[in-house]
Formats: sequence, C-alpha cells, structure tokens
Amino acid sequence: MKLEDEIKLGESKVLEFKEKLPNNQSIAKSIIAFSNTAGGKLIIGVDDNRNIVGIEGDIFDIQDKISSILYESCYPNIIPEIYTKNIEGQIILVIEVHKGNLVPYYLKSQGKNNGTYIRLGATNRKASFENIIELERQKRNITFDEDINYDYKLDSLNLSTLKKVFTEFQKELTEEKLLTLKLIKIENGNKYPTNGLLIILGILENVSTKCSRFKGNTMEVFLDKKEYSKDLFAQLENIEIFIKNHLNLRGDIKGLQRVDTYEIPEVAIRETLINAIVHRDYSNLGRDIKVAIYDNRIEIVSPGGLPNGLTNEDIFTGRSEVRNRVVARVFKELNYIEQWGSGINRIKLSCLKAGLKEPFIEEVNDFVGVRLFRNESTGKILENSKSTGKILENSKSTGKILNNQEKIIYNFIKENEQVTKKEVEELLNVKDSRARKVLEEMRKKEIILKVGKGKSTHYIIKKQKVSL
Repeated sequence: MKLEDEIKLGESKVLEFKEKLPNNQSIAKSIIAFSNTAGGKLIIGVDDNRNIVGIEGDIFDIQDKISSILYESCYPNIIPEIYTKNIEGQIILVIEVHKGNLVPYYLKSQGKNNGTYIRLGATNRKASFENIIELERQKRNITFDEDINYDYKLDSLNLSTLKKVFTEFQKELTEEKLLTLKLIKIENGNKYPTNGLLIILGILENVSTKCSRFKGNTMEVFLDKKEYSKDLFAQLENIEIFIKNHLNLRGDIKGLQRVDTYEIPEVAIRETLINAIVHRDYSNLGRDIKVAIYDNRIEIVSPGGLPNGLTNEDIFTGRSEVRNRVVARVFKELNYIEQWGSGINRIKLSCLKAGLKEPFIEEVNDFVGVRLFRNESTGKILENSKSTGKILENSKSTGKILNNQEKIIYNFIKENEQVTKKEVEELLNVKDSRARKVLEEMRKKEIILKVGKGKSTHYIIKKQKVSL
C-alpha cells in the first residue's frame, strides 16, 4: 500500500501522525511502543485530521537529531529507518521500525518497569507488569501456556475428561503424548503441569466464557445468559448449543427429505469460537470470552490483541501466528484445526455463500471482536479506550465525523460518563496545551459539554449522534 493511502486510513496500531517534531521523550515512547508490538511508522508532517502539512527545517539536521534521541533514550538500542517522502508538494518525515527481537524496549531514564511502552490501537500505553512478563517470554520464544505452573501438582489433577476426549478421536493420551504436546514438563527429574494443561482442563480462574442473549440490538434487556467454565472442549460444545438455541432454522427440501440449516452457517460459528478459545490471551487473569447474541448479529469478543505483531490486514492473507502453542497443538491433534491460517477465510466464505453480510473482524486495543451478521444490518466495532470486553454500539451518522483522538475521548466518556483534561493528557499521551485544543475542538463541534469550573472542570457527551 502506498504511504499516502496509509495516511488516508488514519492512525492505527502501526501508524502515528505528528504535525511537528515532538519532544525527545514523545518520539522515544512511540518508537519503543512500535518496537515492542508490531513495528510501525511515525510520520511527522501530518496533522490529526490526516492533512499533509509537511515539515520545515534542514532535513539532515532533523534526521541526525532523531537518531541521537533514540540512541540516548532507548534500551536496547533501536535503529530505525528514517526517510523523507514528497506528497502533494509537501515533504514529510517517516521514522519506520520493525518489531524488535530484544523486547522489552524501554526508556533508559525510567528503567524497564516504568519505561516500557506498547501500542494499543492508535495509542501508546505504559506496559503493565503482565505485559513486560509477556514480552520477556517472547524474547525467550516461549508462550504463556508452555510455562510450568508450580502451584499445582500433576498427581492432583484429574485427566479423565481430557483422556475421554482423546479416546473419542481414537487416540490415546499417554505420558509420552503429554510430554510431546507440552502439557507436562520434566524439571530436575520431577513432572509438572504447564499452564496449557490447566487451561485445557478449565482450572485457571479466567478460563470461562459468558454468553448472553439480548432483546433487540442493544445490551439494555437480557433474555438469557449463561457462564461456562469447564474444560475447553465442554465449553466449546455448550457455547455452540447456546448460540444455536437462539438462532432461526431454515428448512430446505432436498430430494424427498427436509434439511434444516441455521441462519448463520455452523462452520462460521464453530471456527469463530475455536479462534476465540485457541488464540485468546490467557495470561490476563482478569477477563474472559464474551458471546453476545442480538436480533441482527452475534458478537464474540476475545481478550488480547492479535498475537506477535499481526495486524488486521494480515489475518485475511492466511498468515498465522499462535499465541498459545500448547492449546493450539492439542486442538490440531484432535482435528479441531484443519490447517493453520485457513479459519478466517472459511468464516468469511461460508457467510457470503449463505447470502449474509461479510463478517466484521477487528482488533481494538487489547481485544479482538468478531461480528457475524444475521441479516443486512450494518455495524462496526468501535475503538474503546478502556476496554471492558464489550463491543460498543455504532451510532448513525449525522455528519459529525470524529478523528482518532476524538474517538478515544468520546468512547472513554461513554464508558466513564465524563473525562477531565488530565485524563485526556494520559489517554492521548499529549501535553496540556494539546489536550485543551482537542477538547475545545470537540466542544465547538457540539460533541461534548464543559461542566464545572477550576479543578472540578470535566466534560460530558452532548446528547446527539456522531459518526465514528
């Protein structure tokens, strides 16, 4: 894709705009965040509305200054590609980096615990302790589910349910197989379970799925809800049953027999659920998978962004990256996974063949949402600055279009009812003056209202519909 076309799409996980050369630490934070996540480009000379305004000054001096900033500020050392591009007669500067092999990268002045940054959506966020541990695992080429869990003794675990599943597929779960699949590991002559075994057995606290059926197309009224927390195979079966119980059946006469089919193809439902279960982030103990059924759609939200530097564009090309190798190996062993990287296209093609709208799949911050449509209604997963695992409702456009920074603020207020200038500074990773400017622009557009005075000043959403 041409650079100008990327700019038109706006800021993202791999793209950030700056109108002018930012301060030293801001540059370093962005490059560190890209290096720790999926790589990306920091483009100087493009404003928040995607207008190409260009940069002024001696290009070679600016390039040298940026190289010095990154050398002095970042550890381990990051060597980006810095180049210029002439677009529409304006010169812009591009700082491009790839995902690094020496993660975590961090600000020297703040140290690893406080100076590590990652990219979530179109923003840079300070990495949590769990994020840093995950980056350390990536450097060692080990996944969370491959790690030994010393809190559980192997002989205290009941493996009968897992053995039963293997037997159903005419396979035997021997000790050798447990070792091969890395469900157990041997250390100093002792056998230990891995996190993967505990995940598959449904023992870890967050290995659960919440299913809900709502009345209409909003979350206002529950019609049914269930929570499943047994082993992954039982969960998959129960979730599938829950979904089918709330779908319509269509009867077709084939020859002399009537054949009933669900309004959403079973293959699309099953592949979406398997993807959510196999690829979700189990290292985050505070969240679970959520399945929501509405009159016009099904939404399945899986905790954790796309793994190992994948982007939204990558998932449709057949590229496959596995976050949970143990879980994936077991599902592949039992033929739940036919071929790596083929699931997304099967979901898409099965829905299109059924005459349904193309499924919508998107990474937003640190979760992945999949929307399967039941009819011709439209929808979009919106960016949510403080994700709670919900896919937010998309309001109908009335001509008020928000840029990326305004979207983040708007969705934050929707989740928290209000926002302060200080919170905007942290959300957008900007200084006081920029936060004031963005809020004032939103107020002028009549998107938000300013409430209170002095230290009690905050902003709320004006009751209207906007286009995100």
